Amino acid sequence: MPGENPFTHANTRVIAIASGKGGVGKSSVTTNLAVSLARMGKRVAALDADVWGFSMPRMLGISEAPSIKDDKTMIPPSSFGVRCISMGFFVPEDQAVVWRGPMLHKALEQFLTDVDWGEPEYLIVDMPPGTGDVALSLAEFLPRAEVVIVTTPQPAAQAVAQRAAAMADKVDLDVIGVIENMSFFRGDDDKAYEIFGSGGGQDLATRLEVPLLGRIPLVKELREGGDIGRPIVETDPSGETSQVFGAIATAIDSMAPKRIYKKELRLS
Repeated sequence: MPGENPFTHANTRVIAIASGKGGVGKSSVTTNLAVSLARMGKRVAALDADVWGFSMPRMLGISEAPSIKDDKTMIPPSSFGVRCISMGFFVPEDQAVVWRGPMLHKALEQFLTDVDWGEPEYLIVDMPPGTGDVALSLAEFLPRAEVVIVTTPQPAAQAVAQRAAAMADKVDLDVIGVIENMSFFRGDDDKAYEIFGSGGGQDLATRLEVPLLGRIPLVKELREGGDIGRPIVETDPSGETSQVFGAIATAIDSMAPKRIYKKELRLS
């Protein structure tokens, strides 16, 4: 129903994909994780909350804008079983979003309250990098969100990614795992070459006392799939990279939320 936040009760698990910095492939991870969950038969929605670097419509191959019913409520378009809302539907790709915090806050609120999301089992949120206004607003709107941190193998990257985990802790959100992207390149000789170093993901997971959910290889097809709107988990479902995403989705799905919420309970 418009005007109400449908994600304040326990029917939907909210998984926020976060990083401390840009350039770690967070949006590619978000897109392929969402599609992997959909391939498992889950009802999946995605909120592209990276309002400055929106990219999920392109990565999902969605070109049509949301439709409108009742003069106000948006119906999100879908692709590969994922319903998606993004700033990219309202701002041309070659234009910048130059908004102050209150405008961003209101836009994100409308993405949650003025959209007919249906009844998804998962809402996957592509968070903006860093710990600024958007991250704080989403923590307010989605207080039940579970956070997954994306990093790359080098120690410098995981040190920055830890800041995103620190922000989650400050706003009382649970970090449930770490994903290491660009972990290795597998050559024609079938050897794994750790181009960007090694151990960063596991080190961060150990520090945060959460599992390392998976190590995603560096493959050209993952980047190409994002550029043309064909996620690698769809184009090469049996490949090594897709198998890693599938294992991550299965691991997340097997985790029970740390906190149990019942919408019938209210504090006065």
